[in-house]
Amino acid sequence: MNFNSNDISDDFPNSGKIYLNNASVSLMPLQSIDAMKEFLINYNSLGPDSKESEPFITEKLRNVRTSISKILNCQPDEIVLTQSTTDGINFVANGLSFYNDSNIVIRGMTHEHHANFYPWLKLGNRISIKNLPIDKDGLFTMEQLEDLVDKNTSLVALSHALYNTGAILPVNEIGKILEDTPYFIDSAQTIGCIGEMNISDIKCNFMSFNGSKWLCGPMGTGLFYCNRKSSELLEPTTIGGESAMLYEEKNLAYKELPDKFQTGFRNYVGIVGLESSVNYLMKFGLNNIRQKNQHLSSLLREELSKIPKIILYGPDDPEQRTSIISFNIENEESQNIVDRLEKQNIVLAVREINEQKIVRASPHFFNTESEMMKVVEAIKNL
Repeated sequence: MNFNSNDISDDFPNSGKIYLNNASVSLMPLQSIDAMKEFLINYNSLGPDSKESEPFITEKLRNVRTSISKILNCQPDEIVLTQSTTDGINFVANGLSFYNDSNIVIRGMTHEHHANFYPWLKLGNRISIKNLPIDKDGLFTMEQLEDLVDKNTSLVALSHALYNTGAILPVNEIGKILEDTPYFIDSAQTIGCIGEMNISDIKCNFMSFNGSKWLCGPMGTGLFYCNRKSSELLEPTTIGGESAMLYEEKNLAYKELPDKFQTGFRNYVGIVGLESSVNYLMKFGLNNIRQKNQHLSSLLREELSKIPKIILYGPDDPEQRTSIISFNIENEESQNIVDRLEKQNIVLAVREINEQKIVRASPHFFNTESEMMKVVEAIKNL
């Protein structure tokens, strides 16, 4: 792949900034912004709550589920539309049945992202929470996992890749170990940036991610994968006319997937923008995105390593991490580094590894080699 000739930066409006905070919220391609505008005009022209608008909306919902299902290699009805990764996590944390002797297994406690920590921590007054010990990159061994999982383990909840070090967990291998133990994955840091995947190889029951990170969709769009058979394990956390139906006067029955968890979703313009972005990514090629991201992040990491007083975090092997590059400068505050770079139109982020504040750069496939070198030069001159 010729990375220099594959410059698509003009497709993403950014006012001349070097945007390297895609692990938080990514830029959207112009075609998605245009698709959202066109949808709003057409939707209003039809009449937002008219008979004519119903098949129009039904088609849009079907299209986005079909697009996402192609990325995961699952069935479209296994995709529930939400507003965030956090929504899906709470579907599982609040909808799964637990018993007095139940336990759940999570990784690294405060090393984990808050969204994939706090909902499980809240369960601690009812069940036992087991913590997987981790190394400096946030990883663990299969033996450590096997030692914690027992007959009372109701769930293993893990991130696919880590928001702070970029380390990618061996989710396929973990799925083989767990067998009949329910398995949840927070994939906010992987879908759209680590190449093609097949969810049947992972063997997870549930997965949650959002549309506004690596999928380059709008804010307020999220996706929850629920394996068709596994939907029986979850009680809906909210109920409405979209998700349940009345029978025998006062009794309720849940609808089938995806409607069972789909109460009151109305962000139609968001899912139109998301579908357009997903189609853009698929046209570029998910494996091509992974290759370009690896190239850009490896270039940035290598050049940073040459700067005196730079401290790098996360795996050295590009196969073991996403494009996230986390670093610090000795005797410099992380927030000060980010603030000074933003004054030069370079957007990074402050994050943390446990209590340690770090600077996080997260290039995506619309970034360029020249941008990486400009960032390196700016850091040299701080």
